[in-house]
Amino acid sequence: MSPTPVSQALPSDRPGQGVAVRPIASVPALFAPTEAAATRTLEFFALTLRNPHTRRAYAHAVGEFAHWCATHGLTDLRAVQPLHVAGYVESLTLAAPSVKQRLAALRHLFDWLVVGQVLASNPASAVRGPRHSVKKGKTPVLTAEEARALLDAIEVDSPVGLRDRALIGLMVYTFARVGAAIQMRADDVYVQGRRLWVRLHEKGGKEHEMPCHHNLEAWLEAHLQASGRTGSAWLFPSARGRSGLLSDRPMGQADVFRMIGRRADAAGIRTRVGCHSFRATGITEYLRNGGKLEVAQQMANHESARTTGLYDRRTDQVNLDEVERIRI
Repeated sequence: MSPTPVSQALPSDRPGQGVAVRPIASVPALFAPTEAAATRTLEFFALTLRNPHTRRAYAHAVGEFAHWCATHGLTDLRAVQPLHVAGYVESLTLAAPSVKQRLAALRHLFDWLVVGQVLASNPASAVRGPRHSVKKGKTPVLTAEEARALLDAIEVDSPVGLRDRALIGLMVYTFARVGAAIQMRADDVYVQGRRLWVRLHEKGGKEHEMPCHHNLEAWLEAHLQASGRTGSAWLFPSARGRSGLLSDRPMGQADVFRMIGRRADAAGIRTRVGCHSFRATGITEYLRNGGKLEVAQQMANHESARTTGLYDRRTDQVNLDEVERIRI
């Protein structure tokens, strides 16, 4: 049976763009033996996965598995057995986290199909993925000197420069995720107790409020004053070409990533920084200066202190100092 064409309602990567309905995939033939099965498969992506990045990753994993089954002559969804799923997993030549993500996608989808009475049992439930234990994150982290050099190198004689300094400062001093930062409106910056606070819209619809460091307070006020942004206007709008002026549209994560790359190059920073680097840099410097891990967890809005610990890169400097003891 040929794939059933579908349209998935996927949010744009730009906040506030609403829901953009566009055909990005088809239900693979393996998962569309009947119209009910195809509909149930589509509902899994449309109803259970709210994060657009997870939705795309899971759709890619399911498509890969369906292709693997087709190349091995397996075309009946009800004939899929744990051995088939295990064989697919063994065939993957990816890093352990990527393999585990693909297996998780299949487990969740098959669970959904079992609940919907499309399948009698979940063929992926008994399959184990590769072992993977992480004690330290891989996000590149800047030293305090590098972070200061990057911020100081930003020109502040234009609205774009003031915006960039405020955005990077926000991620450093509040440990904000880039996704939360670009969703902020002007009225998410407010005064409380004679101090500027920010309201971050985190994953899962959670709101997280943080007081501003005095540097961030000054940078946000300068950005707001220069841009004239108030009320529900986007706090960090995109630029109008190379004019140095700001538009009425919010920045997307790709815009922020490119901006960070340009700013790092201009400051002579050789570390390959990304959007998440400033979150990790802020957490590391907070802990290096006597901060407590459990408080850092609250500031970063992490569910687990173990997650916060992955951002703690203080041992990098310790290891470097020890290596320098090898005097040959």
